[in-house]
Amino acid sequence: MEQHTDPRPDGAPARGVPRDVSGLAAAGPTATETWLRIVQVHDRVTRRVDSALHRQHGVSLTGFEVLRRIAEAPEESASMGDLAEAVGLSRPGITSTVNRLVAEGLVTRERVGGDRRLLHARLTDVGRERVRAAGRTHDDLVAHLLTLLGDDAGVVTDALARVSAAARRPR
Repeated sequence: MEQHTDPRPDGAPARGVPRDVSGLAAAGPTATETWLRIVQVHDRVTRRVDSALHRQHGVSLTGFEVLRRIAEAPEESASMGDLAEAVGLSRPGITSTVNRLVAEGLVTRERVGGDRRLLHARLTDVGRERVRAAGRTHDDLVAHLLTLLGDDAGVVTDALARVSAAARRPR
């Protein structure tokens, strides 16, 4: 027969039941714990994907992201400013990355219109093939790693989208 414990006469919870549950694990992680986990996951996934892209395709993750943005741009051509913003690099950072891609024969630089300052990066045939092959590796590896989110993938994606939107720099 099951024993049932009645509440204590002074209104206190039964013995062993804490009055304050805010410190219990079920109360959820702190903001610092959540932030550290986001940074850790980003760092580990980025390193893993970067390593696979280097090993299998001879391109860094940053280089791949730039190639992919160019491939998705109209006429496979994108301005340096648009690329910098899309991949989160500074102007000198995007210049350095595009310089490497030009040296490898994956993109060319071209002037657009009458403005000598406006440079666009355009995919070469070799670049188009490289981004296609590397894209399969990237997408398959990321999809594999993110399957670990299971049924929580939608909830996590929505929550991160809200944080991203709130953190976006005002223009």
